[in-house]
Amino acid sequence: MQALRDPTRPRPPPPADDWALFLDVDGCLLDFAATPDGAVVDAALRDALLRLSARLGGAMALVSGRSLATLDAMFAPLRVPAAGLHGLERRHGDLHADIRPVPPKLAQVREAALSIARKYPGTVVEDKGIALALHWRADPLAATDFEALAATAAMELPDYRLQHGDHVIELRPAGATKGDAIAAFLDEAPFRARMPVFAGDDLTDEHGFEAINAHGGVSVLVGAREPSAARFGLRDVADVHAWLGVAQGERA
Repeated sequence: MQALRDPTRPRPPPPADDWALFLDVDGCLLDFAATPDGAVVDAALRDALLRLSARLGGAMALVSGRSLATLDAMFAPLRVPAAGLHGLERRHGDLHADIRPVPPKLAQVREAALSIARKYPGTVVEDKGIALALHWRADPLAATDFEALAATAAMELPDYRLQHGDHVIELRPAGATKGDAIAAFLDEAPFRARMPVFAGDDLTDEHGFEAINAHGGVSVLVGAREPSAARFGLRDVADVHAWLGVAQGERA
């Protein structure tokens, strides 16, 4: 069923040369897949992003819950500025945000999560190194067990917090958000002094919308999730592609 855009939230303007463009990945550039590894970046999307990045003088960045290493592998050979793990990782040129060591307790949580996943075929325990994401899109009945495990683990890992998303809960270190990452990019060339624009779909993108709004930019919600701080809206991934100029006839 196609997502409906809130009629009170207008469609964003078409990309302009003075933009600093920030794009979420899953649910925005890519449709959700049954598993995180199932998402595929086709040639038309990659080519459109390459053209946009060149048009904006390099002022385009991916802002995702995935790790930087995963983003680079998915979008290769395209390599643009990016923030991974919801802002805990950030890369711009030679700049890399520091990543803290993985606590031993997280390995125990991972094993407990794998035990739960074996009871619910199709669910996924995604090991992101310093973060752990528990996905139940394939079996919503797993939500209660995964959420209970994550809540207990968060109490035992005082420097960690829970990040809720669409059929997923993530145990991640406290600290930077997508909004923090966007704000940091906006302090640097070539993003500085441009019109900031961010498109995303999930709860994890709300920090990004707030940062964009604070800078007088264009915040774009993909889908019909409410409430949201976003001021503009697009229906779904296909609508995002049309907005960005992805050649539909070339899509796989």
